[in-house]
Amino acid sequence: MKFRPCIDIHNGRVKQIVGSSLKDTENTVSENFVAEQDAVYYADLYRNCKLTGGHIILLNAPGSEYYEATRTQAVEALKAYPGGLQIGGGINPENADGYLAAGASHVIVTSFVFQNGIIHYDRLAQMEKAVGKERLVLDLSCRKKEDRYYVVTDRWQNFTDVTVDKKILDELSEYCDEFLVHAVDVEGKTAGIERGLAEILGNWKGRPVTYAGGISSMEDIRLLNECSGGTLDYTIGSALDLFGGTIPFKTLAVMQK
Repeated sequence: MKFRPCIDIHNGRVKQIVGSSLKDTENTVSENFVAEQDAVYYADLYRNCKLTGGHIILLNAPGSEYYEATRTQAVEALKAYPGGLQIGGGINPENADGYLAAGASHVIVTSFVFQNGIIHYDRLAQMEKAVGKERLVLDLSCRKKEDRYYVVTDRWQNFTDVTVDKKILDELSEYCDEFLVHAVDVEGKTAGIERGLAEILGNWKGRPVTYAGGISSMEDIRLLNECSGGTLDYTIGSALDLFGGTIPFKTLAVMQK
């Protein structure tokens, strides 16, 4: 079980937001924290602490007036910590190489592959061909509906027909190196983890999986470890003291050594 740090960027600023408030058509979100420092500051911090496998997420859609400011922040952070961070948000076969060349260890893909409620296997194959399976992370961020967890896309607003379970994890693991899974219903709310989702992911025991969403205390980390059998990595946003929360970043950094 490994701590994976994050850098979320919106409107050119490092932020922590309520994930369900994000929409493609607007540049406003419900904010938990807006950093005074830029993305490079956090990339340098993670590099100095020797934390690997973290991720940068671009929260503005490519059509947004703020997209270039957000993308610039992201690229500068990748250059500050080459090989130490993954990147997601609007990734496709045309732009993926640029992020890898800037220093990303992996690219994270959701909406290019999951659209209109289905998995586009032709697009998944394009992504694998473009970057290689070993540098591809699939984001299976999901929301609960009728006691099942469904992958959601388009800034987490639209449900697909893809359920997160052993079958789909087995199937998609043939195309990628890792999975990133945001529990969207609790993302940014520091209200505790989605235990059911953690159990599903932990019981799979396939490729590396990073869980995100709802962690609000060291007790939640212990609970995640218990639910998953210690197999899941995890990331923390709003609850981390770096972003206005109470969980000590230094404690987590020391735990990795």
